Amino acid sequence: MDNPTPAGIRAALTQIDPVFLDTPLRHSASLDAALGATLILKDETANPIRSFKGRGTGAFVARLIGEERPARLVCGSAGNFGQGLAWAARRHGLTLTVYAATNAVSAKVGAMRRLGAQVRLAGADFDAAKDAARGDAGGGGVRYVEDGAEQWIAEGAGTIALEMVRDAAFDTMIVPLGNGALAAGVGTWLKHAMPQARMVAVAATGAPAMADAVLDRPVAAQPGLHTIADGIAVRVPIPYAVSSVRSVVDDVLYVDDDAIRHAMGLLHQHLGLTVEPAGAAGLAAVIADPARWRGQRIAVPLCGGNVDPA
Repeated sequence: MDNPTPAGIRAALTQIDPVFLDTPLRHSASLDAALGATLILKDETANPIRSFKGRGTGAFVARLIGEERPARLVCGSAGNFGQGLAWAARRHGLTLTVYAATNAVSAKVGAMRRLGAQVRLAGADFDAAKDAARGDAGGGGVRYVEDGAEQWIAEGAGTIALEMVRDAAFDTMIVPLGNGALAAGVGTWLKHAMPQARMVAVAATGAPAMADAVLDRPVAAQPGLHTIADGIAVRVPIPYAVSSVRSVVDDVLYVDDDAIRHAMGLLHQHLGLTVEPAGAAGLAAVIADPARWRGQRIAVPLCGGNVDPA
């Protein structure tokens, strides 16, 4: 499978449901003053599923049915990817089964079901749920879809960078690093259209496996994960994503849960936005080391806003 391409990202614009495109840029002078940098925040919570995942899944399903029409789609998801795939499956008349961990965020599980997905809870974490999904996809006509392992998903996610480069000038883009589709797609467009800008990916310290793999560090066996950022809590890196991300990032950082909570609080305080932990990880990197970013123009996608009320 090829790495994401700029041509594929352009094509994805015509395949994604328009409700997920052209999300607003948010600015806050008071937040800029507090952090000493100019923040350009792409609000991916401003769509029907409150997550950027509708971009990649929409592009993927549109291209998939151009080549084949499976009887059923199956995936594992922490919640947002499952919502995006459920939206795209419903739009194109496909059935979907999503496997989620037994401790998945209940708001995300409910949202997937409301969009028509059959949701099955299996395993103690996201990667265990993915294993269950793979086991269900052994029959004929069933297509297993893995976030981070599909070129078309990364290219759909890359449309975020296309819009941000079109609409704003900045020095650095900082994105959360989970399964890697977002970082791979965004980085591909950034290196094509704004090569002078730096591309930075951010992982949670309590779920370091993907970042360690991209940095070519030993990936320790992880019996469990220890972060509130469920959307980027990856235990088992995907080789395709590791390779794709490695080819486009300039740096990979780690942030702890305290910085993530602080970022969530500042986004609510200064912009009135509810952003989930994984969605706030990019801003958390600025909070964790403000001197590093002082005086810069920083582009940060706010990737999701699906949280339990608690």
